[in-house]
Amino acid sequence: MKDIFFKENMIEVLDYLEEGLHIIDASGKIVYYNSFAQKIDGVDVEKAVGRHLIEIYPSLNEETSTLLTVIRTGEPILRKEQTFVNYKGEKITTINSSIPIKSRGKILGAIEISKDITQVRELSEKIVDLQDQLYSTKTTKNPSRESAHFTFFDIVGQNREILRLKALSKKAAEADVPVLISGDTGTGKELFVHAIHNGSKRRHNPFITQNCAALPSNLLEGILFGTTKGGFTGAEDRPGLFQLADGGTLFLDEINSMPLDLQSKLLRVLQDGNIRRVGGTKIKNVDVRIIAATNVDPEVAVQNKQLRRDLYYRLNVISFSIPPLRERLDDIEVLTHFFIEKFNQKMGKSVKGVDGEVLRIFREYPWEGNVRELEHLIEGIMSLYDMEMIQEDHIPPKIKRNLLQKPIEIREMALNKVMQETEKALIQDALRQTDDNITHASELLQIPRQTLQYKISKYKL
Repeated sequence: MKDIFFKENMIEVLDYLEEGLHIIDASGKIVYYNSFAQKIDGVDVEKAVGRHLIEIYPSLNEETSTLLTVIRTGEPILRKEQTFVNYKGEKITTINSSIPIKSRGKILGAIEISKDITQVRELSEKIVDLQDQLYSTKTTKNPSRESAHFTFFDIVGQNREILRLKALSKKAAEADVPVLISGDTGTGKELFVHAIHNGSKRRHNPFITQNCAALPSNLLEGILFGTTKGGFTGAEDRPGLFQLADGGTLFLDEINSMPLDLQSKLLRVLQDGNIRRVGGTKIKNVDVRIIAATNVDPEVAVQNKQLRRDLYYRLNVISFSIPPLRERLDDIEVLTHFFIEKFNQKMGKSVKGVDGEVLRIFREYPWEGNVRELEHLIEGIMSLYDMEMIQEDHIPPKIKRNLLQKPIEIREMALNKVMQETEKALIQDALRQTDDNITHASELLQIPRQTLQYKISKYKL
């Protein structure tokens, strides 16, 4: 068993990691790099090992290096963003977790695991720069319309709850207070957000969206509040989204994914309207309306410590939850026809609608992807087929398979009818998978070829 953990074996294994691994001793000298760390940092391992960390990374110092900090304090630093200039003069941004190596209370060195986010950082900065150009250009005509292009007329539905939410949203648009919207992915949260902005007095001012998921705290903080040149290594003077959205609306999607430490800073901005760029000292007052969205129940997010309770109360001035499609089945037909008309215009087609069997299938399907899944399904069908009516044969097999797995109420159908419908669906699926090759379909169904031919004739397939 111990042979597995030989040093040579472990070093070979570490070279397969897709994160950089970096070890220094207590004096700050480099002891080990794995292959991915060399790739990130652009370091020649033969020149680096045995030399002090600051020699290889001259842009760092005792205070800014996470590795040297944990040796000094003895405390780990987790998920810390760090920007530095490597040995080749390239600016690199990483997310680091640095942990001291101890033995019997003595610090022997430190190990750091790094994930390269240089491209993510560059892309986010380019996006902010482009937004800055867009919203600061006086000649740009009505930029908010270019971003928030949905209105209340675009929210389709006759369901009683949807109509209630549309009425509530129209009042929210006039109120100019924070709004918190929840709902499963694909329910149409963004449509309501756009409509609220376009129905408000801010309609002619900027509308900016930022998804808070999958971004580390330091990176997202810079995007929201801006950065000051010299504030940290590699920082440039750059406005944040709050400054760009001044006078308009900032939509923070999946706010429950925002790191908790950044949520506290967001709360302060909501309370006093003041922002300070990362690394800066100047305070700037902004007038920005916040609309936030979560893809989970906000109260559950608070209980799971994904959303600060005090921030929840501050955002929860007006709040509502958009129901999933499975809870608004009376909207299936109107949504289906809306999407058919939409893609008729887009694709130059003239599909008239769906037949009754397709509508029945749509009403029984669970729609885990909600309205967005229905829209994509209609788009896919109309892209593949030329027809006047969408029929059962045009429905993807996965939709039908899902229905076959659904528990059947005996009251709905006699047993022999259920068996016939199931058998028919299985045969249709087998024929589709085998391009109507009866021999191959019979093999797939594990029945004689003659039996399959009989059943095809029986069901008029």
